Amino acid sequence: MPHLHLAETVLQPVRDRNAFEATVEQLARAIRLGVLADGQQLPPERELSERLGVSRNTLRDAIAALRESGLVTTRRGRGGGTTVTYTAELPSASKGSFVRSGAAMADALDFRRIVEPGAAWLAATRSLSGDQRAWLSESLREVDEASEPATHRVADSRLHLAIATLSGSPMLIDAVTRSQAALHEMLTAIPVLRRNIEHSNDQHHQIVTAILTGNPDAARTVMEEHCDATSALLRGLIG
Repeated sequence: MPHLHLAETVLQPVRDRNAFEATVEQLARAIRLGVLADGQQLPPERELSERLGVSRNTLRDAIAALRESGLVTTRRGRGGGTTVTYTAELPSASKGSFVRSGAAMADALDFRRIVEPGAAWLAATRSLSGDQRAWLSESLREVDEASEPATHRVADSRLHLAIATLSGSPMLIDAVTRSQAALHEMLTAIPVLRRNIEHSNDQHHQIVTAILTGNPDAARTVMEEHCDATSALLRGLIG
């Protein structure tokens, strides 16, 4: 299983009778989480349809829906293709739209509290290659160097997805992708708090260090603390 390209692990074969809708969901989620980043060209149509396990007609219809939603643009002819045009949302940009709260928010946060510490634990038990270790370190560096709130949120998601990918479990990758999608929705509804970002980044360093040094218990413990900190913030600011 490839470990250096998030799109290759996050985009999975569609196993749903609603192939069109499920294809739109997967691609849109990958774009919003920064797996397919602004300015990046989508993989060739044939490759993408094979990866998702859908017909090329279904894929074309899904891309048309993304285009109508402003997430991509398509250029025809030689050298053409479909390019992501989505700019990450600023904090509080989703106010006025649906945001999980109450029992729905608690369920999403509980789900994250189970799957993400488990992914970190499993990643720390793996024998990682030099390329995998460099990828994880680079993902961490991108979080540290993100100067704007919106780009930090995307880099943060990509780091968590990288950790899930290094677990080597396709089911965990899918679970963490869903967890991050729900978290992204909720975090864009609250202000960015510099103190929280600093605390979060410090925990990221501890988690990555634990994974790279093969300390699964520490990786899980710090990821649990990391999830708990975010949960407390969201419970307080969303309710």
